[in-house]
Amino acid sequence: MGFLAKVGEYFLRFLAVCGRLTLFVLTSLAHGVCTPYYPRQILRQLIDIGYYSLPVVGLTATFTGMVLALQTHTGFARFAAENSIPTVVVLSVTRELGPVLAGLMVAGRIGAAMAAEIGTMRVTEQIDALTVLSTNPYKYLVMPRILAGVLMLPVLVLIADIIGVFGGYLVSTYTLGFNPANYLHQTFDHLERIDVVSGLVKAAVFGFLITTLGCYHGYHSKGGAQGVGAATTNAVVSASIMILILNYLITALFFHS
Repeated sequence: MGFLAKVGEYFLRFLAVCGRLTLFVLTSLAHGVCTPYYPRQILRQLIDIGYYSLPVVGLTATFTGMVLALQTHTGFARFAAENSIPTVVVLSVTRELGPVLAGLMVAGRIGAAMAAEIGTMRVTEQIDALTVLSTNPYKYLVMPRILAGVLMLPVLVLIADIIGVFGGYLVSTYTLGFNPANYLHQTFDHLERIDVVSGLVKAAVFGFLITTLGCYHGYHSKGGAQGVGAATTNAVVSASIMILILNYLITALFFHS
């Protein structure tokens, strides 16, 4: 009975968290459709999420494309299928590695920063002060971040796709001896619109997920510095797990036949 009681307790806690998160999302969206919109806050978040995430996303994409070309060559050489390397690199980067790795990198950088900033404002009662000053915290703090995440993640993933494919091109042409013109021809010959579009759809969903969970955990943090630290950890871990789960579901939605 003790074991069943524990399982029931954890299940009820899980349902309570799901209910609070759903209410948080609906409240944020309801407040986001009406004025005021705080354009300076939106611009600040666009720059913070998009511009300042470029170095980490770019480096990740570059070395991922380079390693993917090397490892694919190692495996395909056993079957004399080296000519398929450009196709494998471009499809792997645009469909999966670009959006997933960019999402995980942004979750670690932006999700943690949002949870820490909003969590600190919560425990120091700055959010209560905003409410007293007739400033809606959902409009001022949450919606600019969610909007910026949904808009900037696809841009970051598109750049990551280009850089990742270019990394594979560099290794294939300068290290593996591929003809540059033939490599580019095979890359674009097998690339279809849905390969890029599916990655951008994933990026928009991941952007919404990362910013929502970062804001949610920060907004409900409590217990001083220790609570802010826990909120930061929970934001990164929950966003990373949800990115992997939703990546599978969106992939099945686009490509399952």
